[in-house]
Amino acid sequence: MSHQKPSDVLSRFLFWDVNPDETDFSATKIWIVKRVLTYGLLSDLQYIFQLYGKEEIAEIAVNIKELDIRTASFVSLITDTPIEQFKCFTTIQSNPPHWNF
Repeated sequence: MSHQKPSDVLSRFLFWDVNPDETDFSATKIWIVKRVLTYGLLSDLQYIFQLYGKEEIAEIAVNIKELDIRTASFVSLITDTPIEQFKCFTTIQSNPPHWNF
């Protein structure tokens, strides 16, 4: 793995609300993983899997309640983690969507 800074490798649009050059990627691991899993490109996913490892990403993703079910299914498949362990799968949304009229 190269010794580039994560802010140089990851897509710039992932950091629309922060300065990526000032982001501490070891302290904000959960935020980075959630952001990349939800909005990142395939190259971003490959990079965080190299950076953090499959087990650590699975451990983080399991505890993200706001993760959409499609992303959770993808992480479940890639990391061999049962989908039933994901909080987004077991927690029911407290504000159900509006009816379609």
